[in-house]
Amino acid sequence: MKTTRPASPLYDILQQRILVLDGAMGTMIQRHPLTEEDFRGTRFADHPKPLRGNNDLLSLTRPDIIRGIHAEYFAAGADMVETNTFSGTTIAQADYGLEHLAYELNYESARIAKEVADEFTAREPHKPRFVAGAIGPTNRTASLSPDVNRPGFRAVTFDELATAYHEQVRGLVEGGSDTLLIETIFDTLNAKAALYAVQKFFDEGGRVVPVMISGTITDASGRTLSGQTVEAFWNSISHLPLLSVGLNCALGADQLHVYVKELSRIADVHVSAYPNAGLPNAFGGYDESAQEFAAVVENYLKEGIVTVAGGCCGTTPQHIAELAKLAEKYQPRQLPNLPPQRACRA
Repeated sequence: MKTTRPASPLYDILQQRILVLDGAMGTMIQRHPLTEEDFRGTRFADHPKPLRGNNDLLSLTRPDIIRGIHAEYFAAGADMVETNTFSGTTIAQADYGLEHLAYELNYESARIAKEVADEFTAREPHKPRFVAGAIGPTNRTASLSPDVNRPGFRAVTFDELATAYHEQVRGLVEGGSDTLLIETIFDTLNAKAALYAVQKFFDEGGRVVPVMISGTITDASGRTLSGQTVEAFWNSISHLPLLSVGLNCALGADQLHVYVKELSRIADVHVSAYPNAGLPNAFGGYDESAQEFAAVVENYLKEGIVTVAGGCCGTTPQHIAELAKLAEKYQPRQLPNLPPQRACRA
């Protein structure tokens, strides 16, 4: 990755205050009673595969909904929203037979989010708004076999991931994203393919933007799905010039706290956290109220272990509004001057 720092106001802002990220996109989309026809629109009326549930496609067929969600989060106090592109790769879109739309989905999603961000920045120049190009983990893992009878089998290769990510990165940046957020990482090898694709795009002359990365601790073992601890995850990517590293999803703020604290201890870049609204209930929903969520995340702010805070599954503009009020009361985590440490990087 290019060693020169991109020209971005985010570096200075993160030294001055806590940056508030938005909440869940999927949770907000589910509030709309959408039908198969909403996902298809007129353009995909005759598409041979079912499309309901392909939330990324709504950026093309129901952009009014996506625009409205971004606006709600900005109005709630978010400084940055994520693009509607969690499944925006050819690999993930293959489930719907829409691989050919990958670039367009990412470009349009970034363009919509950037338009809304610019509208809010024009209204409140003292509080500029930003867009994070969301890069999800895909629905395949490069480190693990999906077949218990064939442990050596892989459903995807590093090169296939890198190619898919490169197309997504190009769409996100050319659509106007201010930063790239490689998120919900359950397999660091997937993330490395994404980082390789980002570097390739930059090397080819693409606009250079800051890169954020966020992993997922899957359970109380404190490890990612591919088996890495927080420290191992950081050591695997710490050689790269990142804007921030963090954790999101899988756990509520209470359960995630200890792992974010450990990351804050060892990372020499900004630290982010956007947990779920508690743990899911028996029906897969999230019951933690906005006030309960913010009260737990406030512990992160009091301890000074994060610079970027937001919400993941189950969080809404109400959750972000409560968090934004608290963020104004606390100072961001300051970048530590850590001594060099010997580490083996995978």
